[in-house]
Amino acid sequence: MSQDILKYLIAGVGGVFALLLIIFLVINKKLQGSNTKYARKLVEGTRNTALSLDVFFQKFYIICTKNPILRRYALKLRRRLEIINLEDEYVTRKQVASIMFKAVLIVIPLTGVVIYMTHNNYLVMSSILLFEIFFIETLLEGMVDGIDNKLLREQLDFFSEIRHAYHEFNMVEEAIYDVAQDDEKEVSRQAEKIYEVLISDDPETELEKYYDIAPNSYLKEFAGVSYLTKEFGDRKDKDGASLYLKNLNNITQEMQIEILKRDKLDYVFQSLSMIAALPILFLDTVKNWAVGQFSFTRQFYNGTGGFMMQIALIIITFLCYILTRKLKDNGSVNTAANMENPWQAKLYKKKLVKKFVDYFIPKNGTKEYRKIVKLLKDSASKLKMEWLYMNRIMASVVGFVVSLIILFAAHKIAINFQFTEPTSDYDLLGTMSESQEKKAMETTEKDNVFLRKFQYDYDVTQEDLKEEIAESDEYGDSSPEDLDTITERIWGKLQIVQSEYIKWFEILIALVIMVIAYQGPVWLLIFQKIMRQMDMENEVMQFQTIILMLMKIERVNVEMILEWLERYANIFKEPITKCVNNYESGPWEALEELKNDISFQQLIRLIESLQAAVEKIPIKEAFDELDTERAYHQEKRKESNERTISKKSMIGRVIGFAPMVLLFVGYLIVPLCAIGLTSMTSAFSSMQKMM
Repeated sequence: MSQDILKYLIAGVGGVFALLLIIFLVINKKLQGSNTKYARKLVEGTRNTALSLDVFFQKFYIICTKNPILRRYALKLRRRLEIINLEDEYVTRKQVASIMFKAVLIVIPLTGVVIYMTHNNYLVMSSILLFEIFFIETLLEGMVDGIDNKLLREQLDFFSEIRHAYHEFNMVEEAIYDVAQDDEKEVSRQAEKIYEVLISDDPETELEKYYDIAPNSYLKEFAGVSYLTKEFGDRKDKDGASLYLKNLNNITQEMQIEILKRDKLDYVFQSLSMIAALPILFLDTVKNWAVGQFSFTRQFYNGTGGFMMQIALIIITFLCYILTRKLKDNGSVNTAANMENPWQAKLYKKKLVKKFVDYFIPKNGTKEYRKIVKLLKDSASKLKMEWLYMNRIMASVVGFVVSLIILFAAHKIAINFQFTEPTSDYDLLGTMSESQEKKAMETTEKDNVFLRKFQYDYDVTQEDLKEEIAESDEYGDSSPEDLDTITERIWGKLQIVQSEYIKWFEILIALVIMVIAYQGPVWLLIFQKIMRQMDMENEVMQFQTIILMLMKIERVNVEMILEWLERYANIFKEPITKCVNNYESGPWEALEELKNDISFQQLIRLIESLQAAVEKIPIKEAFDELDTERAYHQEKRKESNERTISKKSMIGRVIGFAPMVLLFVGYLIVPLCAIGLTSMTSAFSSMQKMM
């Protein structure tokens, strides 16, 4: 190891140590403040030692909420975890801090490695650091999904224990209370809450409140069925089995199908997001290898062509990464993001902004307005119309500005290439020796004298340049033949330098990109709509299970069934909500309007059965085939999930591997072949002239 490397290594270690010391002092100072009193109160009586990990997480949570960078992620995590933990502040803070601490431990070293590896290429460095923002989102969501999946698996054991406890007590609330005593499980808090709902003075109102905070639909179903059984009593099925326990079995089967679906989706997409993002890391590696092995590619990779290909690869990589995440997350049961007061709403309140945005929003009642409204509903987007158009306008402005910046940077790179690249003829294979490169750079420096002098003189002619070269100190002693060659070379460079400016057709390209960016948010909604259509059949089969549980309970009517369907609906939530609101004005007419609002045939058949149950026949008879064909519907749903996962897997692989294919084909193979063939053609032409 050389002394210079050792010196740099010691300096680097010292710098890292100093940084860690500063961070420690800052954190220690914050922990001594009054903000930690509440955390100490929360953990009072729980500490075993002064270095308790739980205490550390409670204090780290406060740091996260005070830090402007970490605060956004901490609050986003909290919104999801506090639903799972049901008002348990201590556990919520602990889980948020634990996840944030793991993320920080991963991201900080990763950022250091990225900066070290890409410090010579600011474009790649900034792109990777920007990508880290998306990576953090994926990392945090993955950890929360792990807690969500853990809760779902615990529910399987929980329902199994409920069955045994119900056999013992023969009372729903007592069975739930008995099983809820296991404090080690996450699901125990949910069981305690459901028990409190059932024994409250107004269980129906409390149940509606619980529906709003339940972490998944299966606990909603369990709470609802438990309430109905407590209120109306349990019944025996035609085979003598308890109807309550049979409904528990139906919910358990639904959960088993959902767990298998999530496991398969996680397995299929576990590495696709990372594969989609990998090409950014290897841009410099591919470039350095190509230039090192084939020096004739230097002009492409260090020039405008290579720069534009890097930009295209970065944009496509980001798009593919986002689409891959959308593709996977579409099938999961996630809590909706906080959309109460986003940046779009804050900006839209400004008078000038509102007036400008309203100019783009189509008028209410027009075909375009109805089309956008339908798209927002079909894609289950939480965006309002004005928020969507805020996104579209912002995307178009950013697209136009970024396009101009990229074009301007491309011209600067082309000019810089003429001033910095060694001036020499390159062989097809191999590289220049150190002496050859030094001599070529000396030639470049001599040429730069004339390029700088005439760079902004657009009236200069080749003859004027030749005279200037002949009288110069750099090339004044050259022979006439060499003088002509030198003049031709410098004149060619000068023409390139003087032609590198923003042209009218480049402004037109930026405008086209602006239009494409304006359509981007709409295309994203269309993609989300297509992905959701794959889950329509799955949701209707969930409706069938809910109806199957309700139809044998006494005093259940069509309106109650619709309210349950609305509670668990996702894709068809809007039309079902509309039907529930219009039900009092006329049940048959409301259901008929619901049929007209949807086009999925399986759901239409369910609605027709509900119409029959309104006036003609009892609910049990209207849906009698659901009970007799239960096994068939279960198998059909499993097969439907398989098809959905298979389609998503195929689309995901295409999207996920697209950037990698573009990296090796578009950024390496195609330039090598094209430039190689051009170089060979030029070489053969030169040889023919010499002969």
